[in-house]
Amino acid sequence: MGLMLFPGDDDVASPDVSWSYTGFGTFRKWLAQTEGFALAEMDGFGGDRQWSSVSTRLEPLLNHPDDDGPDLTPAQCAAMLPRLEAIRDHRLPDDSDPVLRRRIEDVSQLVTVLRFCVDKNVELIFG
Repeated sequence: MGLMLFPGDDDVASPDVSWSYTGFGTFRKWLAQTEGFALAEMDGFGGDRQWSSVSTRLEPLLNHPDDDGPDLTPAQCAAMLPRLEAIRDHRLPDDSDPVLRRRIEDVSQLVTVLRFCVDKNVELIFG
């Protein structure tokens, strides 16, 4: 059992990205770290730090229940795209690290799904 993020266009051929729940948690922790904060410190993730104290365009993704809660709007998807594309395109000194390569591939797949949601003007579904 896992989590899939997919466009709300009712087309099974549309792009999607999926993780195990543990894998999604690890991915979000990594994204938060990339954004300069620890997800575990945040309200809703074991800490008491408020989301208003951090500045990240990725908040709709990071501060979202795993497979419940509201779908993300095309506007939210569009707002996250530039930051995710920058993370995807950033070349790190040790790109031979298999874990880092996996995280970048996850970002790349997520960018594809978000771009589709924006282009088709459909919501991103967590399911």
